Amino acid sequence: MPAVGSEAVPRSRWRRLRAILLALGFAVALLGAGFLWFVSHLPVIEAAPDRRAEGIVALTGAAFRINDALDLLASGHGQRLLITGVHPTTRSSEISRLMPEHQRWFSCCVDLDRSALNTIGNAIETRRWVKSRGFTSVIVVTSNFHMPRAMTELAYQLPDVVLVPFPVISERVRVDTWWMSPATARLLFSEYLKYIVAVARTWLGSALA
Repeated sequence: MPAVGSEAVPRSRWRRLRAILLALGFAVALLGAGFLWFVSHLPVIEAAPDRRAEGIVALTGAAFRINDALDLLASGHGQRLLITGVHPTTRSSEISRLMPEHQRWFSCCVDLDRSALNTIGNAIETRRWVKSRGFTSVIVVTSNFHMPRAMTELAYQLPDVVLVPFPVISERVRVDTWWMSPATARLLFSEYLKYIVAVARTWLGSALA
């Protein structure tokens, strides 16, 4: 009798361990498949928006975002530009000096937000700006890999505003050949995880509202 009992315990433990390993394997496979889907849907070609909007918002954090947003403003794609996430000590004159071809726009049509510290803050400050201006449509300027999370946060804060994405492409982050660069792969996977968290958090917030 003791021999039978001693065999039953290891078998029971093995079944539980196997179930745990299968669940972990399924979770890893699902996470990997989701990451491949995420990367495959990131734009790799930069193209001007196919429509105009009342406002333009540029989320700071990478090169070329501000310059591209100013190009859109200068070409008449929007009436006014918000640059959100600017360092508290940075003045508009300092930014304009870096882009002399767009200096004249800073005196009339560019607003700076110095409060936002992350993407959630960007979305909150954009909502305040949009509501104060009475805008109903906004072009969103940020990096291509950051766009899904930015659009998720902005759509949560501005459900009744039309959001037009303008993804900025950088040669430093080659999405189309991400597997060839460990640094790019790490960046994209980190952004994918943040995107999942943003989707889950905003979904839960909407469900509980």
